[in-house]
Amino acid sequence: MNSKERMKLAMALSEPDRVPVMCQLAIGHYFIYSGVDPLDIWFTSEGFADALIKLRKRYEFDGILINLPGRNPEYKKYINTIEDNDNGKIIHWKNGGYTIFPADDLPSYQHSMDYKNTTSLDDIEPDMLYYIEPYDITGISYPYRWGFEEELRSFDDFFPDYHVNTIRSVKQAVGKDISIHAEIFSPWSQLLELLGYENILMAIMDDPGKIKACLERLSDGAADLAKRQAAENIDAILISSAFAGGGFISANQYDEFIVPCENKVIEEVKKKYSIPVYTHTCGKIGDRLENMLSTGTNGIDTLDPPPLGNVELVEAKKTLLGRAFIKGNIDPVNVMHQGDQESITKNVIETINIGKLKGGYILSTACSVSPHTSPENIELLSSLAKQYGKY
Repeated sequence: MNSKERMKLAMALSEPDRVPVMCQLAIGHYFIYSGVDPLDIWFTSEGFADALIKLRKRYEFDGILINLPGRNPEYKKYINTIEDNDNGKIIHWKNGGYTIFPADDLPSYQHSMDYKNTTSLDDIEPDMLYYIEPYDITGISYPYRWGFEEELRSFDDFFPDYHVNTIRSVKQAVGKDISIHAEIFSPWSQLLELLGYENILMAIMDDPGKIKACLERLSDGAADLAKRQAAENIDAILISSAFAGGGFISANQYDEFIVPCENKVIEEVKKKYSIPVYTHTCGKIGDRLENMLSTGTNGIDTLDPPPLGNVELVEAKKTLLGRAFIKGNIDPVNVMHQGDQESITKNVIETINIGKLKGGYILSTACSVSPHTSPENIELLSSLAKQYGKY
């Protein structure tokens, strides 16, 4: 059984030959360990594809998550200068903005001093929203423009042609044997990134109607992007809804603000494409697994165990068995990063034995593997899955 077949069965709540393995890696981990120039990873579709492929091969993952958009192949013409600093580089752009580029973490774009951006809900017109990409190379703007584009795009042609180039590069390189997943940001995550976390958490109490109108519009764009990704014949779509756990909003607020928009995205995809759509939410989600299922999601990713979250896999398995696949539950910090080989082995074997019960489980860290996690620790996952994850 190849990796794609193995992942397909697990996502279909069935039992493959063994538990599949697939982790999301922090961008900084690619910078440090892939052997690909970090500038190429961040600024080019081909560079990120190369990094994804190399580390998938090293760690023997059964799937690849493509969680950066394709990049404008002409990005270099916008660069003014590049300078080195103590922890990476600073890229100065011709528009006056600059990118702080750490050697081991997410780059951060800073607008020029005269740039006027809004962080106020009062300034936002819901009809001007469609999709907000937090990982665009020029950060977030309102109204939203891709990269260094000056003109606003029509919503009928909102996503640049190059947006799916990384998907195409990965598919061409790995062939038909590896499960390939793409990512979209949930409407909730997009709005948080646009307006700031504190502003949104206040606004859902002060002006919930406008928040819902904004989320409705962002649902249209998220569904549009998901369908464009699905058209590339990928194997699954991940909705990144990281900040919808108990540390941010209540279960009732989840039903009010998250469920309608994510359900809309999932239903729009499934009208045309028969691929799994699953959900990534960090932190304390033990009290909202039923709420998450009501979005129509096919699977739940992370399931952070204590102390990062509050999900005990035994209990989650009881709730989700036969209803959604599970991906995650290995603590990426206290186990994978800080643990030794002996403690990692013990934790992973215990997790496999619980997760694999009656199928529907993908072995993974709960959230992203941190930048400086030892590759030798990550390599243990596939080794242990082969030994202890057989059905």
